Amino acid sequence: MRPTNVTPLNLSNYDISPEQGFLPSDPLEQLPDSPMLNHLGHELPKLLSARMVRQFIDGQRQLLPSIPATWRDQDYRAAMRILSFAGHAYVWEVPDQPAATLPSQLAQPWYDVALKLGRPPVLSYASYALDNWRRLDPTKPIQLDNIVLLQNFLGGLDEEWFVVIHVQIERQAGPGLAGLIRAINGAAGDKPDEVLAGLQSLAAAQTAMRDTLLRMKERCDPYMYYNRVRPYIHAWKNNPTLPHGLVYEGVGAYAGQPQQFRGETGAQSSIVPCLDAGLGISHAPDPLTVYLQEMREYMPPQHQAFLRAIEQATDEKGRPLLAGYIRDRKSHNSELWNAYGTCVDLLAQFRDIHVGYADSYIHRQHQIHASNPSAVGTGGTPFMAYLQKHLDETKRGIVD
Repeated sequence: MRPTNVTPLNLSNYDISPEQGFLPSDPLEQLPDSPMLNHLGHELPKLLSARMVRQFIDGQRQLLPSIPATWRDQDYRAAMRILSFAGHAYVWEVPDQPAATLPSQLAQPWYDVALKLGRPPVLSYASYALDNWRRLDPTKPIQLDNIVLLQNFLGGLDEEWFVVIHVQIERQAGPGLAGLIRAINGAAGDKPDEVLAGLQSLAAAQTAMRDTLLRMKERCDPYMYYNRVRPYIHAWKNNPTLPHGLVYEGVGAYAGQPQQFRGETGAQSSIVPCLDAGLGISHAPDPLTVYLQEMREYMPPQHQAFLRAIEQATDEKGRPLLAGYIRDRKSHNSELWNAYGTCVDLLAQFRDIHVGYADSYIHRQHQIHASNPSAVGTGGTPFMAYLQKHLDETKRGIVD
């Protein structure tokens, strides 16, 4: 049957590149004409280690007097990075005594910049990872021995390695996303050779992503992550120490009412949702599926749009286009079915590694403060049972 309801997909329409995936071009290191924000970003690890973040910010009349009219998108993303780290450092400076109110000199510019970017004023994955790296040698590739963070909370090897692993995986996903789109477009045009080539490119990228994820424990110790990295990426929704949320002082749109936003999490990365959608992996409704749907609100709008476009690529039976196309040819094109099975299996392997890390880095750790619970993820939801369920559902994608 001929596929329907399909518009050819193009990565460039969504600010995604086949080389770097969802990563932007090299993020801006310094903001133009914003000396106070630049200073705050630079000094933040020292201020936080001395527990002087709140005192420093409270002592400033303004952190960003006004947003320059000349700012480009990359300027807004750099400002969002600094303000987000500063906001979380302010709240969680004393992890078991969080601040319930942000002063207006921090809350107002954070809200304004977030509004411009189409994201909530909270630390999200986009600011924590996608917009938070630089190359040591600008002439060399984005790879683990050539990338470092632009912004830290406390700094140190474990925090650095935890995030650059994510950055590397995002970069490696680029050719995979290009392969996925090639396969989907090939299915739309009934070009099995294109579908096969796209799946093979995707599998190569997934293999690289898996191998990078396996390196997490080389330089990020579970105890150090749980006690020195994780406390600062929590937020103020479903958090027992901030039960009502956080007041953003001076933000008129909030009318003095506390706001509740989720904490930073890799679930805000667009990679796995795109692979699920493209490969036709479905998950029965559960608390995690509801949570993952909510996580899209924290993704950059263009990435949300790309994910929706993949989900809308269906055949005339309403099935995910690529998976339906391959299943219809399973009996007479084993090469295509095997290539598809390899991609689904690699997605399952990636999930399996992640389940193991969630267990060792969070679930097995000794909880000291209610602000850093070991039974829920940084987004504030229970995770272990549902992560395993999603893994099992992925594996069933090729049991037919």
